[in-house]
Amino acid sequence: MSGAELTRNRVLHIAVPIVLSNLTVPILGLVDTGVVGQLGAPEPIGAVGIGAVILASIYWIFGFLRMGTSGLVAQAHGAGDTPEVGAHLLRALVIAFAAGLAFVALQAPIFWAAFRLAPASPEVESLARDYLAIRIWGAPATIGLYALTGWLIAVERTRAVLGLQLLQNGLNVALDLWFVLGLGLGVAGVAWATLVAEFAGLGVGLWLARPVIARAIAAARSGAALLARAKLERFARVNGDIMIRSVLLQGCMTSFLFLGAGQGDVTLAANQVLLQFVTLTAFALDGFAFAAESLVGQAVGAGRPDRVRRASVLTSKWGMGGAVVLGLFFMAAGGPIIDLLTTAPGVRAEARHYLPWIGIAPLLGAGAWMLDGIFIGATLTREMRVAMIQSVAVFVLLLLLLPPVMGNHGLWAALMALNAARAVTMIRLYPRAEAAAAPA
Repeated sequence: MSGAELTRNRVLHIAVPIVLSNLTVPILGLVDTGVVGQLGAPEPIGAVGIGAVILASIYWIFGFLRMGTSGLVAQAHGAGDTPEVGAHLLRALVIAFAAGLAFVALQAPIFWAAFRLAPASPEVESLARDYLAIRIWGAPATIGLYALTGWLIAVERTRAVLGLQLLQNGLNVALDLWFVLGLGLGVAGVAWATLVAEFAGLGVGLWLARPVIARAIAAARSGAALLARAKLERFARVNGDIMIRSVLLQGCMTSFLFLGAGQGDVTLAANQVLLQFVTLTAFALDGFAFAAESLVGQAVGAGRPDRVRRASVLTSKWGMGGAVVLGLFFMAAGGPIIDLLTTAPGVRAEARHYLPWIGIAPLLGAGAWMLDGIFIGATLTREMRVAMIQSVAVFVLLLLLLPPVMGNHGLWAALMALNAARAVTMIRLYPRAEAAAAPA
């Protein structure tokens, strides 16, 4: 479809399955939180929250494999370079499996360092260690799925992404309910459910990509473009920039949760509950950002600056509209949703205290998320890295100034400012996205 007309219907054809697919991810987080929330204490909620954030922090170092694969494959697809479409995926999968095995081997020092940084109570830390000891074995599957998802998005096979996520997360939810509420396994049950679902998802993803992977392996055996120096250098540059950007962003999210933990288990649990709303927003709006990745990338590959602009405008309009709807929904229904996620009275009251931040979060984050998609499609990864460094500087400054005066409100204000700063720094560089598609 790389040469098809760029219309609103095409944007929706790509974005809607991704929106539905992404919504299953935070719903899974809601179920995880809600299931352990039925235990009636803040410690299990905090343990699952800290454990999930630690894993997200180390896994998302390699999140560049999803974004870099999407941008590079989309451009190859737009240029009609079929062999390179498969070569980019195979390169990403090799790195993904190697990284996953490294995390399994190095789990002891990784977790030691993580808990040195996390000021959680002994009860929360003990439960979180049980959770992590199980979940870490899914590292190769989780990171491998980043690459597979990026490839599927780039070639507009977003219905396959939806089917993959429904299978994986549906299995996870079912096992959550069985292991935790049925078998009484507690926090460990949540971890086992996720581990089984991760490998199931990897198996389906590899099956979906089997023809492309087989052709890329055959080409690699003949010494074709897989190992071409120029291709490898570009692959390394693009993914290296995104990795730095992702590490900085994840560091900000991790510091937010850890600093909240320093204010007590109840505040930690409340922040974890509210972060489910932020995650829901990001994943919902990322559906349109992923559409931007595919469409902008194909336009750059085809050498069409006009299509870059049209793709950027069309996807961003839908993204900003979705942000308004979500913000209004959270303000109207946030309280009842909080009550569904936890039965602990203290956590319910604390979460309601900070709910107004959730109402404005979609509006402040939408610009950053949409520009991420545009820049990834154009492989303006150096610009993304520079913009993130500047935004993190703003975030760190506000962390030093606001929490001592405003407490947990200061943490939320700094987080909102981070997303706003990302949008401002990137919008100034947008003309380079159109320039990337200009004929040489």
